Amino acid sequence: MLRKRALGNTGLEVSEVGFGAEWIGEMSDAELADVVACLEEAGVNIVDCWMADPEIRRRLGAAIAPHRDRWIVQAHIGSTWQNGQYVRTREMDKVVPAFEEEMRLLQSESAELGMIHYVDSVDEFNQIMNGPFYEYVCKLKDAGTIQHVGLSTHNPDVAIAAAKTGKIEMMMLSINPAFDTMPASDDINTLFGDFHEGGSGIDPKRERLYADCESRGIGITVMKPFAGGRLLDASKSPFGKAMTPVQCIHYCLTRPAVAAVMAGVKNVAEAKAAIAYADATEEERNYGPILANAPVHSYYGQCIYCGHCQPCVVGINIAEVNKFADLAKMHDPVPESVREHYFALDKNASDCIGCRTCEPNCPFGVHIAERMQETAQLFA
Repeated sequence: MLRKRALGNTGLEVSEVGFGAEWIGEMSDAELADVVACLEEAGVNIVDCWMADPEIRRRLGAAIAPHRDRWIVQAHIGSTWQNGQYVRTREMDKVVPAFEEEMRLLQSESAELGMIHYVDSVDEFNQIMNGPFYEYVCKLKDAGTIQHVGLSTHNPDVAIAAAKTGKIEMMMLSINPAFDTMPASDDINTLFGDFHEGGSGIDPKRERLYADCESRGIGITVMKPFAGGRLLDASKSPFGKAMTPVQCIHYCLTRPAVAAVMAGVKNVAEAKAAIAYADATEEERNYGPILANAPVHSYYGQCIYCGHCQPCVVGINIAEVNKFADLAKMHDPVPESVREHYFALDKNASDCIGCRTCEPNCPFGVHIAERMQETAQLFA
């Protein structure tokens, strides 16, 4: 049985592994019922529903309805379905009916967590918090339609700004070893520091964010714990060796303030691989040797999103572009969520002018300009 952790100061107790339900569309009703039963038996009690497709929301609502009182639901405000397509929006005439429909389809009068959906720029966050969107969120909480205010983001700057407001009670962040990593020095041989002696090897900004959330009582749930499956495949992992779901989950759970890891699963086998964390030994959970002892050549030529290439002369966030490109390549076709996140960037690969100013700064020899061309074609 999975242990439970306090989700910050919300008063909610969540299972260490949660249900990232984004793959419901690929399951039959019978498969979905089996997955939910498997998760419930292991003690999973939190589910994320960012997906805007009404049919997916309806099927999720039906699947958890028999034991709705056991589930803590992350319902997203601003994730809408327009003309048969997922659209992230702040237009209130779209936001309000979409959230009302979401609650109806989830067969819920109240969602435990009302998530301000996917905010990835500080300017956008400030506009949200000082405009009608946040006013609507407050009305939902006052009415009891949501119990706690949350926010989902991939950007640590947004998360840091949100933590400082005192108005966001919990956050869903993208966390995994690849997204977190920053070289401890420019020497590739000491890339991740010494994990056995306490060196973190983590981007200092993210490290400060986790500590800040811990000190402020802001709980974190995790998305993208497997980097879209990349970390589970030795040929695609920047570490040159496959991690197990248990190791990825343990990495996330060792970050301060993290309460639950939302594992995206497509079937019972993947669900069992995630909930195996409950009974895993310390040896099975140990991710340190993979990060600290991976061969030097395994990093060369692969982007690990460290940010050493910045700044870009035209303002592209190269690490974010490469992150979404790698997530997109794991699937065919490109998932709508990844596509939407990519095009929400202020600048993307199509803005690259091919100057290669960034490339000498990359400690891994990534051919960044070529990757920008490939990525622009991928998302075209």
